[in-house]
Amino acid sequence: MKEVISTTAAPAAIGPYSQAIKCGSLLFCSGQIPVNPATGEVPEGIQAQTEQSLANVKALLAAAGTSIDRVVKTTVFLADMSLFGPMNEVYARTFAEPFPARSAVAVRELPKQVLVEIEVIAEV
Repeated sequence: MKEVISTTAAPAAIGPYSQAIKCGSLLFCSGQIPVNPATGEVPEGIQAQTEQSLANVKALLAAAGTSIDRVVKTTVFLADMSLFGPMNEVYARTFAEPFPARSAVAVRELPKQVLVEIEVIAEV
């Protein structure tokens, strides 16, 4: 059975999707772009944007009663693969071993012209 998870501590869904869905013992979080939910602002630079995207992910995880250490899979969407190294520095500070499985891809364009979007699957 699916359960919708939502929080005002992460950007609201702006289309026909949920911020996150809990299904059994797994949580599927929609991609989080680096919008500060309190101000609507997007920080400058890939590292600040990665930090904000991950803060939004953590807010969704907390709303579902889980945490970053229970993430099993991530997908990172980048505006350009040249941003991979600086993004990875922030990512490495956020996750601990055993690290989640991960895909990282460059895409043509992201919403609001941000540099990064991150989605996760976690245990609850």
